[in-house]
Amino acid sequence: QVHLVESGGGLVQPGGSLRLSCAASGIIYRIVTMGWYRQAPGKQRELVASISSGDITSYTDSVKGRFTISRDNTKNTVYLQMNSLKPEDTAVYYCKIVTIVRTYWGQGTQVTVSS
Repeated sequence: QVHLVESGGGLVQPGGSLRLSCAASGIIYRIVTMGWYRQAPGKQRELVASISSGDITSYTDSVKGRFTISRDNTKNTVYLQMNSLKPEDTAVYYCKIVTIVRTYWGQGTQVTVSS
């Protein structure tokens, strides 16, 4: 059985930093892409960042230069380092893992940026 465990969310002041982690267990198929999405109240879920098996990264424009995605293949874990956080980054953040067979989603972790 596959489990995705997210951690690292919380409340932070504008300009602060957080590091999200998503650890996957039970995955037996090759992982192709790992990524982070977010969904703010009243808005659609959007892609924040993704990283391929070849470590090619992609970011939505609003987080470029502030967020960094990385992965540890030995631990099936994907990270999102978020710096210079803004109130508009407030959302539930979800990790997504795409294997050659199917896609898995994490349960979500709340990130709130507020003074």
